[in-house]
Amino acid sequence: MKFQGRSISAGKAKGEVIKLNEPLSFLGGVDGSTGDLRVRDGNVAGKILVFPKGKGSTVGSFVMYDLMVHGKAPAAVINESAETIVATGAVISSIPMIDQIDSVRIFEDGDVVTVDGGDGTVEIEGIDFKEVVSSVVSKNGRCILEKRFETSRSFPGCWSLVAGKIEKGESPAEAARREILEETEIKVGEPLGQMDPLYVREGKTLFKVYPFHFDAEGQEPVLNSENEKYMWASVEDTEGLKTVTDTAFVMKTFLG
Repeated sequence: MKFQGRSISAGKAKGEVIKLNEPLSFLGGVDGSTGDLRVRDGNVAGKILVFPKGKGSTVGSFVMYDLMVHGKAPAAVINESAETIVATGAVISSIPMIDQIDSVRIFEDGDVVTVDGGDGTVEIEGIDFKEVVSSVVSKNGRCILEKRFETSRSFPGCWSLVAGKIEKGESPAEAARREILEETEIKVGEPLGQMDPLYVREGKTLFKVYPFHFDAEGQEPVLNSENEKYMWASVEDTEGLKTVTDTAFVMKTFLG
């Protein structure tokens, strides 16, 4: 699967991902002579280093150069948003770098990735990409959560919002309404709200999730065979439940 970003520092590289979920300061965050990370286990040498953005002192640029001098530099850097310190360090150290990738959540440690710093692309080997919808269907401040069977193909045994795959030719909103009708027999109107897409990884499957909010308009769900049971849940009710990634976050965004 190939993603388009923006070129920051030219060059091509292929290697395994090592990922940080938080911004990285090379000064204090990486040992310039060994490549060892100080903010988590692991070493950046020869890896595709993925993190949201840089932070900290301008000396961080020279830490990146120090890594290059010691033969411990990352093979490439991928950011959501390039920050001047990291961009400068990548250029002076001849490390391929791209930014404007939607989310570091696209990647997982150990992914084999090819980075082209010239055209700003990154390709992840061996993943299955799916576009799906996930809908908060609400009534009186609560929404429907469905319990997946332990034999379900994705997120077995988890509680989820009303979700499903976008079919060819459908818009996300059309897919959301269809899935709600198929899974609950509830007919909904126009969405009350929509979030920017979220990325969720489950092993080698990458989901691009389009979250929606619909009013149940007083209707009660009648489940089909895809789910085991349902409940009307508040955000607080998700505490202690095994839920699909970001379920509580989406509920909180729409329901408060």
